[in-house]
Amino acid sequence: MRYACLIYYEPKALFGGSAEANEVLSKCSTYGETLKETGHWVAGEALELPDGAMTVVMRDGKMATTDGPFMETREVLGGFILIDAPDLNEAVRVASGHPLARIGHIEVRPVVDFSKPRPQL
Repeated sequence: MRYACLIYYEPKALFGGSAEANEVLSKCSTYGETLKETGHWVAGEALELPDGAMTVVMRDGKMATTDGPFMETREVLGGFILIDAPDLNEAVRVASGHPLARIGHIEVRPVVDFSKPRPQL
């Protein structure tokens, strides 16, 4: 099963120049290789800071855009990795090894399997 690991961090903490942040950043560049070696890697990307983003909505056939992210928050979505793991517990274990888990937060969420029925709310 595939899991999206959404990586959140506070930019000032990550890019503020502390020894811990510099160590975390140096280890991030090799974590993908670790996941490839263990067979968990599917894909991943780092994202630029949200000040260059735009949020798009369509309402009543009309598009509206807003500069930046939709939510105001100290932490930003900084990237993601898409992994393959047999279950959520293994996916969480894999995500806990990401260097940014030491300074930010990683949300682990199953990817939708469209061959299954939609959730009933």
